[in-house]
Amino acid sequence: MHSEGSPSRGATPPDFERDVHCLLGLPIDAIDLAGAERRIRAAAAARMPCFMSTPNVNYLIASRSDDAFRNAVLHSDLSVADGMPLVWLARLIGIPMRERVAGANLFEALRGGEGRPLTVYFFGGRDGVAKEAARRLAREAKGLVCVGYDSPGFGPVEEMSREETISRINASNADLLVVSLGARKGQVWIERNRPRLNVPVVSHLGAVIDFSAGTVRRAPAWLQRAGLEWLWRIKEQPGLWRRYLNDGIALAALLVTRVLPHVWYAWRHAAGSAGEGYVEAREGEREYAIVLRGAWTHANLALLRRSFTLAAQSGKDVRLDVTAVSHVDSAFVGLMMLLRGYLEQSGRRLTIEPVPRPVRRVIEYCCAEFLCHT
Repeated sequence: MHSEGSPSRGATPPDFERDVHCLLGLPIDAIDLAGAERRIRAAAAARMPCFMSTPNVNYLIASRSDDAFRNAVLHSDLSVADGMPLVWLARLIGIPMRERVAGANLFEALRGGEGRPLTVYFFGGRDGVAKEAARRLAREAKGLVCVGYDSPGFGPVEEMSREETISRINASNADLLVVSLGARKGQVWIERNRPRLNVPVVSHLGAVIDFSAGTVRRAPAWLQRAGLEWLWRIKEQPGLWRRYLNDGIALAALLVTRVLPHVWYAWRHAAGSAGEGYVEAREGEREYAIVLRGAWTHANLALLRRSFTLAAQSGKDVRLDVTAVSHVDSAFVGLMMLLRGYLEQSGRRLTIEPVPRPVRRVIEYCCAEFLCHT
């Protein structure tokens, strides 16, 4: 089986209408479980590319020191908060986060959904686990049907990206590709192979294959709601305790140095954030310039969304002049991340003019200083 006839796909222009925010350096969509399920089903039905990332505390911490890992999340088409600590932090900052959207919960929603079943391909997990997960889905005959699986072992990403491997996945004609290789390796594998895959919806969903196979039990719902699922995971997989401890210490430091100062700053400048923003676009021969003035927050980003869409479609480098911007919030920074991520994939550059202190401060609180580096 092979896929030589399958079209390759380059970078897909981002949807700047997404309600996306920057949370400690990563884009997070303010979306609920039902909205995420609709997004996945629509992408599968239209065979439109949708790379979904599921950031949790480990993603936040790992992305602080791993640019490639962070960029993979920036390049995703949907990024949901898979962890109650992220939901709590988002609400504290003022991001309108409705609920946690755990990858496992979304998978279960698809699994129990009505209408046309979606087809899924499992890639990863320990030997025999994906096969058992596929067997259980076949026995259920509900909302998900497994059309293939592969347990590639623990080798390097290059070995897992051979043509015969991608050909098997493409030949399955699956709607959903569930990757389970460990967060860093899984995101890198997806980033490397997205242009070669014809599966519309791709996501690294961690322990979903184990949950589906019954080899690892999920925490009770009340523990999940309380944000204590990590305790259950340690009980089920004791080797995780060190990672959770290190991530917890790092998150506590970010809470003190970034989150709480951000909350204080936002409260003190709330009155000044209600002003109107002005935008002017200037398209040159090689560069698309966007000049911004005033305050830009979640409430008034419609003009900015339109300008970023046109800039992305221009095929040129983009220069963002924020010299006269007085105030921004996490939603403004989130849109900048989408633009930066797309331009980077397209071999183009985003340049931000000397950033005034109030704007730079919010960018730093959002852990998005990399946006100012050209």
